[in-house]
Amino acid sequence: KWTKLLKVSATGPPSYDYPRRILIRNVCVFSLLLLQDVGDIQSRLLDHRPIINAEIRYFVREFEEKRAHRESRLLESLSKVVQEANEEVLPSDLEGVKRQLSNVIARLKAANHMAERVQQRELETQQGGQLQENMERLKDEWADFLKEQQRLKEEVGEEHAKAVGQISTRYSEKKKDLDKLLSDV
Repeated sequence: KWTKLLKVSATGPPSYDYPRRILIRNVCVFSLLLLQDVGDIQSRLLDHRPIINAEIRYFVREFEEKRAHRESRLLESLSKVVQEANEEVLPSDLEGVKRQLSNVIARLKAANHMAERVQQRELETQQGGQLQENMERLKDEWADFLKEQQRLKEEVGEEHAKAVGQISTRYSEKKKDLDKLLSDV
């Protein structure tokens, strides 16, 4: 690749037909190409990533296959255990469960009945408490009403006494006037 860039003569140093700038450029390009080739060779010799990646993929594939076999065996054994339980244990336990379930239902009914009675008593107590509060409030209102009536009675009594006093004074004045008129006649 780089031999085309330099004109090498068989007898001596390269010819200086090119200007110096072009010669320097060609040397730079030559050195870049040389470095690139050296880098490629070095990466091929020292870079083992592709080989390592392939080995890792192979190892993972083998591990997954073994794991899949192990899991399938485990699932098969679990399936057998479940089938045996369904065939043997389940029918005998089902009868016992039915008996226990009927006992549990009876207990639940009794507990519900007791809870309803407790609720009813609580409701009656609350209503009784409200009734008692209402009675107390009505007693207080009745006492206030009686006090107000007593006050009004006293006011009416005072007004009546005043009115009677005024009427008696008028009557006595009229009687005096009448006696005077009768005595003059």
